[in-house]
Amino acid sequence: MLLVGMLDSPYVRRAAITGTLLGVEFEHRSVSVFRHMPEFRKINPLIKAPTLVADDGTVITDSALIIQHFEDVAGRSLRPLEPTARVRDLSLTGIGIVAADKAVSVEYERKRPEEKRYENWQERILAQLHTALDLLDQAAGRGEIRAGPELKPGDIAAAIAWGFCRFVIPDFAPEGRWPALARQAVACEELDVFKAWPIDKE
Repeated sequence: MLLVGMLDSPYVRRAAITGTLLGVEFEHRSVSVFRHMPEFRKINPLIKAPTLVADDGTVITDSALIIQHFEDVAGRSLRPLEPTARVRDLSLTGIGIVAADKAVSVEYERKRPEEKRYENWQERILAQLHTALDLLDQAAGRGEIRAGPELKPGDIAAAIAWGFCRFVIPDFAPEGRWPALARQAVACEELDVFKAWPIDKE
């Protein structure tokens, strides 16, 4: 299998870390959807990162679906088996994904020319980002998201979202505001699987 995309993407990184934890064998190729568009288009005409080329050549788009395929290949999931814990992990994973989504939106809006920016939209996505970080920080404070010993999807999504925020939009995600989340993310970054897929590798 071939996973395509840059590791400055929280979606590529989440897929790579999850696949590694599941023990799935795959190759990674760093191709940018911006700088290497013709090359990416040859792999996936949608030019969407991450992209997974399965063993039979089938192209899978979207990190959630790529992770689902990794689970199918591995025959297991990182989600808890106990129903209540499983549902809670789904909720926390979703919050982590929202945090990453809104951080991406904040970064894209910031890149627009000043006259092209819509203030009400900027305020809305920033409020959504901060709400997601609030919820993750509260969960980390209660010990619902951790750095191990066995990582769950919610743990991974939270740590990756925070790392991405600090990497691309630190002014909008000051470290001291969400201390429990920051501690959880820093602890995750010290794990071998996170070090194997560093956000600044490129």
